[in-house]
Amino acid sequence: MDAIEVIRAKRDGGELTAAQIDWVIDAYTNGGVADEQMSALAMAILLNGMDRREIAVWTQAMIRSGERMDWSALDRPTADKHSTGGVGDKITLPLAPLVAACGAYVPQLSGRGLGHTGGTLDKLESIPGWRASLSNDEMLHVLREAGAVVCAAGSGLAPADKKLYALRDVTGTVESIPLIASSIMSKKIAEGTGSLVLDVKVGSGAFMKTTETARELAETMVALGTDAGVRTVALLTAMDRPLGLAVGNALEVEEAVEVLAGGGPADVVELTVRLAREMLAAAGVSGKDPARALADGSAMDAWRRMIAAQGGDPDALLPRAAETATVQAPASGVLTRLDAYAVGLAAWRLGAGRARKEDPVSAGAGVTLHAKPGDTVREGQPLLTLHADEADRFERALEALEGGYAVAPADAERLPLVIERVTAG
Repeated sequence: MDAIEVIRAKRDGGELTAAQIDWVIDAYTNGGVADEQMSALAMAILLNGMDRREIAVWTQAMIRSGERMDWSALDRPTADKHSTGGVGDKITLPLAPLVAACGAYVPQLSGRGLGHTGGTLDKLESIPGWRASLSNDEMLHVLREAGAVVCAAGSGLAPADKKLYALRDVTGTVESIPLIASSIMSKKIAEGTGSLVLDVKVGSGAFMKTTETARELAETMVALGTDAGVRTVALLTAMDRPLGLAVGNALEVEEAVEVLAGGGPADVVELTVRLAREMLAAAGVSGKDPARALADGSAMDAWRRMIAAQGGDPDALLPRAAETATVQAPASGVLTRLDAYAVGLAAWRLGAGRARKEDPVSAGAGVTLHAKPGDTVREGQPLLTLHADEADRFERALEALEGGYAVAPADAERLPLVIERVTAG
């Protein structure tokens, strides 16, 4: 085979055979297919799509490019969760120890933020001493010690995806649903979890802007997981406004700890408990109430064990930004809109995010919300507090927020937090 033959087949709207897919993934991983050739194929897939069979074969080929983890030595079922990314989405932080406290092991491989979307590893790295990179043996140790582990994927896990993702990021092909689904699911299936709950975000702050495209992505991923023998379910959840009241790395860790302590914003608590129930049901664990585990302190205990087992100090003070600025309500009335993308872009410009994977992030930078859509506000009261290490970042952050919020005499209709549930079939 040769790359041009495969590119032409998809360029002309044809279906790729299993042999073509297996060959091109293997050849690209090992350097036999050039970046520019894979870029052309990725664009052809973006424009012409793939059917369910092609996506399944593509996903399995990426899994076979590396190792597959095995948790059969554990004495309890495993469950994992994946979010497609959003603004203020710190749910993994309280969710992993909460599910562990209720009786399932949670081996979660997470990523870093890029652009306006935050990354779980960046948030946790604001905790002094915490380590994201663990060997498989270290992951197993942390699981046995704490019941949950959140860490970076090793280089041996779906290396084809790692190489292809970096290429998609610079060639305008990130938005392809077949490539998004296969990228996520190749890592999650290779991770070896027995069950998986997908949190597919919908709205301005998400990759999927409409319910229809989010549903298509969710259905594709649920089918891939189910076909691979992983019990998989998806929730479509709102990302038209930020989640919680904190956007930024250390700021979101603080809010997650508030949830684990039995407090925190209502939307973060609601989604954490809902996802925990889905994960426990998928893992076959019954008789445990996640809401009770938040209230009785057992989830907090699991969090402290998990952080300590990965070298972190759960009692350490978190970093603070050196400078702050306040955005005030322009009028009295109801906050009818607070756009997730605008807030995420502002946090990025304040230093909480990165433009390239190798860029550093500021642990203390971000945005604190003092009101959510539907809240009554008074003219001049604080709506947002901006946090940055350098005051010269505020101007561009404020530009990002222009038109991103509105105050009116009455509330406006908005998406419910959980929009839809997607299961196999």
